[in-house]
Amino acid sequence: MSTSNLPCPISGQGRIIRTKTHMKTTVLLFLFTVGLVSAQETLQLSEGQASPPANLSDVAWIAGHWQGEAFGGTAEEIWSAPLGNSMMFVFRLVNDGMVSFYESGHIQQLDDSLILQLKHFDGNLMGWEERDDTIDFKLVKLEPNKVFFEGLTMEKISDDQMNVWVLIEENGNSEEILFAYERVK
Repeated sequence: MSTSNLPCPISGQGRIIRTKTHMKTTVLLFLFTVGLVSAQETLQLSEGQASPPANLSDVAWIAGHWQGEAFGGTAEEIWSAPLGNSMMFVFRLVNDGMVSFYESGHIQQLDDSLILQLKHFDGNLMGWEERDDTIDFKLVKLEPNKVFFEGLTMEKISDDQMNVWVLIEENGNSEEILFAYERVK
């Protein structure tokens, strides 16, 4: 059995992938803690703290086709413009010419704030989370051209550059990973 451990670029969730000859078992390890956690570029809500007011128009700059290098491969995100109270996205990580995994999700208008929700899939579209489960990132803070979700921050550097920081916590260690994306034209 071989084992690899890569953090998810969008969710920052660590996971362990174990492969047997005829069977692949994927186990997600949910590594974010509840409470006040702050690193250089990512934030967490404190216990009981509500998300601030926000609208999808505040983050519409995320829309587009983005690509960058990550984990020895190519990371790609495609975000739609706001429509129907959401901005949908897909993500894929390609290593050695093969898809390692996908994510599908959205930023959704939820009451008077925003939430980022996603699901993971392996290269054959086999889901990692249970059918009705999503990985949720509540809005923490909003600045012009920068949005802080719990453990995930997105920043517009220019019309053609976006940085995404993901807080990865594993085995008692925390690390922020930067994904520097360029717009695909």
